[in-house]
Amino acid sequence: MTQICRVGAAAAGMVVVAVLVAGCGGDGVPDAAPGASRTPIIDLTTPEPTDTDTGLPFSTEDPYATEEPTETPGPEADFDRLVEEKGWVLDAYNDGSPSTFVLRACAALDEGIELSSPPEYLVDMGYLEGDKKHVLQAGVPKLCPKWTSAVKQAVSGDYDRWYGNGTYVVSSKAIAGEREIPPGTYQTTGKLDDCYWERTSESGEIIDNNFATSARKITVTIRSSDGQFTTERCGTWKPVK
Repeated sequence: MTQICRVGAAAAGMVVVAVLVAGCGGDGVPDAAPGASRTPIIDLTTPEPTDTDTGLPFSTEDPYATEEPTETPGPEADFDRLVEEKGWVLDAYNDGSPSTFVLRACAALDEGIELSSPPEYLVDMGYLEGDKKHVLQAGVPKLCPKWTSAVKQAVSGDYDRWYGNGTYVVSSKAIAGEREIPPGTYQTTGKLDDCYWERTSESGEIIDNNFATSARKITVTIRSSDGQFTTERCGTWKPVK
């Protein structure tokens, strides 16, 4: 009798296992109730980040990116190094590099100076003071060679001077506190309206003069015996070669 009970218990256990297996799907998940839809299983685990992971759902790399070309030093950079090697120093008012200083001087000459010849302008504006003279002498032939002659004339002191409105003492030498003009022939051109000029003796007597209501070109010869030369509204007088 005892043996029969054991067999019955074992059989009952097998029935329970069979029922449990039958109640599960092929993936080990219990079947849903009849008529109900099954919800798909989503993997919510977070993947391990990699060294190249940007946290963005797309790549940030530019497939067309190329390496930046290496810049070849130009004449400006070469000249700046030369100035540094020479030990030339520009004053504090000349901000920027030595090449910038040279290019600014040339740009001013390119714009045209009405009342001064190019060499005269460089001298009057202080471009030849201190080491600036060396910087211009070395830099202009490299960066703006068209003004090389003007720099050479300015350094030598042998250059033409131009003359605008005013009264000038006739003299070939500089006179302290005076504006002087050397003897010679001078000419002014352009649209000249109401131009007046006069040559006077040292005592102020008029030697020659003229008033032009309208003119395009006027030429005057100043003698070494003249005392003064006065010009008003006549533009710029330049020496005639």
